[in-house]
Amino acid sequence: MYLIVPILVSLLLPKAYSLKCFECTPGESGACTDKETDCPTQCGNTRITSYMGGTTLSDVNLKSCSVPAQCLTASVNFGMMRTMIASTCCNTDLCNSKSIPESTKTTPNGKKCFTCTGTDCTSALSCEGDEDRCISTIVNMGGEKMTMKGCASKSICVGDMSGALGPTMGIDMKCCEGNLCNNAQSIGLSLLLLVTSMAEEDDDPYECVGGDDAVYANV
Repeated sequence: MYLIVPILVSLLLPKAYSLKCFECTPGESGACTDKETDCPTQCGNTRITSYMGGTTLSDVNLKSCSVPAQCLTASVNFGMMRTMIASTCCNTDLCNSKSIPESTKTTPNGKKCFTCTGTDCTSALSCEGDEDRCISTIVNMGGEKMTMKGCASKSICVGDMSGALGPTMGIDMKCCEGNLCNNAQSIGLSLLLLVTSMAEEDDDPYECVGGDDAVYANV
């Protein structure tokens, strides 16, 4: 008799707490068909839109199971290219039937970060919306490493979103707070001065400085 109760609870609880959600993952064409799936706690809708200048490069709508950490809005802005992420969650059966509407146009928020044009990363970029961090990442473009800098929302840089996006955005992603804080040149200069002072006791200081300077030229 004592064993029957826990067995019944184990059988009934998953059914009592299962949630029906729509699931839709677009293929190469961008289209998908909704299908029902069981989720543990929440249903979710996500819209990811990328812009190049004033032109929409891609616009993807997803439906799936979700967790509270994924219910957010965020963006990452590298100047010529900007990607906006909008995700909503709900907790009733099939509540994620509607797609998220297109994001409204955002305005500059007063924060500035450095951005890159080719190998020149000395231009200042006006951040928009909730972009309250500066970002610097090194991406692999066809076997060539390229530095990209710009603005990002806090959720891009910390938490579950950062853990998921880090490997896809670049081989090295760093964020910082404060205007123009992602200026690698000023960081490299400070480190160069430090290395130079330490190298004064070395027989060949130029070899030491050159080695470290070469490393930070790619940061």
